[in-house]
Amino acid sequence: MAAEGDSPSTVRRFLVTPTQITAGVGMEAIGWIAAPIISELFKECSNYLKFDASKKLRQLGPKVILLERAIEIFEKIPNRARLEQLFVDLKIALYEAEDILDDVEYHCLEKKIQDGKFKCNGGASPRKRDWVMNKVRSASLSSPSENKVMVKYDGGVSQRKRDWLKNKVQSASMSSLLKNKETGMSKNNLKASLEKIEEIVDSAYEFLEHLDLPSLSDGNGIQPVPANSAVAATTSIPPKVVIGRDKDCDKIIAMFHENKGVVNTNNDLCYTVIGIHGIGGSGKSTLAQLVCDREKKNKQEKKNDHFELIMWVHVSQSFTVSAILEEIVEAATRSSCPQLNNLSTLHDKLAEVLYGKRFLLVLDDIWYNGEDARKREELQQILSPLKAGRAGSKILVTSRTKSALSVLGAAESRCIPISDLDNDVFLDLLMHYALEGTNIDVYARRRLKAIGTDIAKKLNASPLVARTVGGRLGRRPNAEFWSTVKNGKLLDGTISAALLWSYHHLDQQARRCFAYCSIFPRRHRLYRDELVNLWVAEGFVRSTNEGEEMEDVARGYFDELASNSFFQPGGMDYSDKEYYVVHDLLHDLAEKVSGSDCFRIENGSRWIIDLWRGKDPRGEGWRGDIPQDVRHLFVQNYDQDLIIEKILLLKNLRTLIIYAVRGSVEVKEEVIDSIFQKLPKLRVLAIALSQERHALVKNQDELSVPESISQLRHLRYLAFRTSTRCRVILPSTVTKLYHIQLLDFGRCEKMEFVGGYLINLRHLFSCPKVNRSISNISRLTSLQTVPFFTVRKEHGYEISQLRDLNKLHGKLCITGLKNIKSKAEALEANLAAKEQLTMLMLDWESNSDQDDATDCNPEVQAEVLEGLCPPVGLETLEICHYNGSWYPNWMVSKQNGGPWYLQELWFDGCSQLRSAPVLVAFVHLGSLRVWNCSWDALPGNMEHLASLKKLEIHKCLNILSLPTLPQSLEEFKLVECNGEFMESCQKVGHPNWKKIEHIPMKRWRFV
Repeated sequence: MAAEGDSPSTVRRFLVTPTQITAGVGMEAIGWIAAPIISELFKECSNYLKFDASKKLRQLGPKVILLERAIEIFEKIPNRARLEQLFVDLKIALYEAEDILDDVEYHCLEKKIQDGKFKCNGGASPRKRDWVMNKVRSASLSSPSENKVMVKYDGGVSQRKRDWLKNKVQSASMSSLLKNKETGMSKNNLKASLEKIEEIVDSAYEFLEHLDLPSLSDGNGIQPVPANSAVAATTSIPPKVVIGRDKDCDKIIAMFHENKGVVNTNNDLCYTVIGIHGIGGSGKSTLAQLVCDREKKNKQEKKNDHFELIMWVHVSQSFTVSAILEEIVEAATRSSCPQLNNLSTLHDKLAEVLYGKRFLLVLDDIWYNGEDARKREELQQILSPLKAGRAGSKILVTSRTKSALSVLGAAESRCIPISDLDNDVFLDLLMHYALEGTNIDVYARRRLKAIGTDIAKKLNASPLVARTVGGRLGRRPNAEFWSTVKNGKLLDGTISAALLWSYHHLDQQARRCFAYCSIFPRRHRLYRDELVNLWVAEGFVRSTNEGEEMEDVARGYFDELASNSFFQPGGMDYSDKEYYVVHDLLHDLAEKVSGSDCFRIENGSRWIIDLWRGKDPRGEGWRGDIPQDVRHLFVQNYDQDLIIEKILLLKNLRTLIIYAVRGSVEVKEEVIDSIFQKLPKLRVLAIALSQERHALVKNQDELSVPESISQLRHLRYLAFRTSTRCRVILPSTVTKLYHIQLLDFGRCEKMEFVGGYLINLRHLFSCPKVNRSISNISRLTSLQTVPFFTVRKEHGYEISQLRDLNKLHGKLCITGLKNIKSKAEALEANLAAKEQLTMLMLDWESNSDQDDATDCNPEVQAEVLEGLCPPVGLETLEICHYNGSWYPNWMVSKQNGGPWYLQELWFDGCSQLRSAPVLVAFVHLGSLRVWNCSWDALPGNMEHLASLKKLEIHKCLNILSLPTLPQSLEEFKLVECNGEFMESCQKVGHPNWKKIEHIPMKRWRFV
């Protein structure tokens, strides 16, 4: 968004944040492209061009391996500019070939779908239809004149049938020719593109061969890593083991709780600021996490002088006051902050939240230059509303500079430099990351530690480098490899060199996935499933195992990156979803290796004003414009002028992510139409992708998606995240997106969507109301994710629509079960075959206009529930508004094929006036929750549920007594139940009290 008073100059209107491009990065940026993409490309093309792929790959294989080795020692190659240009040409050729192949595959998909319709609508017998289809297929591969001859001399068919066949053949031939003309798809173009790739590979190979470089391996032990060698990620925060920071932690905690602190210069302040400063990667955030973790334990144990609120906010280099204050509100309330456009109102909201409470606030990663008066003012604005807290509150700040701590009010004695780890402690840290969980004997461990001592000396005592390099060493815990690393030169010198060494040891496709993450801002919250879906859509995922799902392969890449600390656990968000972050030094690395492929535009209004004043907020990285060869682009805020004047010129763009739309900005249909028309190579288009509290449209109630969306034939990932009140209208042409894998409509509750042959659709995300309007879901045979499905009394909404969708995984909520009238009909859902489902909700209500006014017969409900037997591996089951006369055998009998390993069971709104079902089948049950049920008693066999740890009872007014409960219970919660019953559970000596006496955590809430 252009700021008021901006120059009309296009260059000055937008602030573009470029990736840092340094000498030699061209080689780094293409390190992932050679072997896996060439191999996959030639294999796929062989199906269409009828050549021997294995022969081609045998010829190219050794040459490609040589080129990959050259990448590793690029800086040592004389006349390297020539080789770099060859690799740039190779990358461009590969992109072109991928696009052409994608066009070919699109045409084949379209033809399959058309052939399927023809077969369904034809009136001829199956044998004759097959014969006709063979003729049509042959016709599409031959000339019109050949078709005529073939039809004329085909004996055994009547003249009438021959005329009918002739018309079909000619129609198919003309259709094929037209489609080739319209799409520009040509097998000759594809062949020429592959020949171009071979030519470039041959030229680069010849160049390297003449250089006579015997040291291409360079003694550094660079070896290809198997694609399936990923290690499971750890998610503990702080890390399970923090080495060498206990004294620093004790020192800071002592400052938190000392009785006589440094007197504040401002008597109004209720808080004291304590700061940690040091270089990037030195462990400042880890130390702060360790401090935070100890204080949280103090709070849980209700120790004296504990903090009532403990809040963590990451600040980073680019921040706005309002964004930080919103995060503090969210951290304090554990819920989303309401949209408050007025800064004064936001101040008042935060002061209200903190009023009278003793808090600990961690402001992690403050960036500050002592000469920046504006930044000083903004930092102090953050502190302004914090004085509403109670005396004794503390603010813990981490920063790379000591001056940042001072400007926030930290006294000299409270500015703590991060201490260097001594040699022995740093070695212990490296060995921990290298050998944690590794099963080797004592002798081998001692030998590796001796080698590790020399490796540790090369790592500049950086904990971040110890984590990444140690993770890499741990994947090959043998003395030969470690000695090769010790004697090599890649670890000599800077921290960046060591991180680059770790990067080179990643699987090649994992490298590509990591480099892609540079499009996101620093410390951006990364969610595993979102990244996995993006990587799959971008075509980064390669599988060598037939039948293996691309998402599973991508999760392996994610786990590899996480286990090698390229992704670090960031915590849980307010919906209890785990997220990850990329450390700043590793983000710098991602920017370097991605080159010009990835780019981001952080077009905040304050940065635009700085640019207009002649300042460059990013320093040397500024290039003044967007690279024209960029493939993947992230834009922080929707800006119509930016899109029209800059982005629409990027003809090779594959990714466009617009992260948020500001409050009063209108998204115009003509702008969306321009994106569809001008950026035909898009594979990912996402608007307001991650910030759920921002709406795509706030001043309009409807977004009509243009019919031109069908032009995006490469599109795999389409996300329009809207507000609940916005209505999205998708045109019928959306069914032409045969490659589409993911559709995400956010919180939109109103949508018009005409189902079609989206045969590659794998994930459909939307709110329940939208899913009620999607019919004939059975056609979407590749579907893996569809959170909600509603049964209705209309064609296309039957429970049988789920029958063949056996790839479904994760969560599935089925509502409207009152519209199923028999067990046989329920069996059509085939739920037991959906083995990858982990959470299932079965709800007899749906709030649909098509439902009967009254519930169906209790006997029928019981039969239906019997027929909806879940898969054996289900983890969570929720049964809602069930009024059946009995419970199914798969729940109450040991002899069943039901969810044997069920961990969590919910009953909500079940209205039988008798006791709950006996849960014989669920021997592994860990949590039981009962809400708004009319039962007069809990299950009688509960003492035999030996794995049960948590029992919750909410608003169950007829329950007056407890059965004998298992000794395994750790938590008991009773909310708004019968008053007499609740009092009895708290009355010492009462039978109900005796049954819960052994439970360590008991919680109550009265009406």
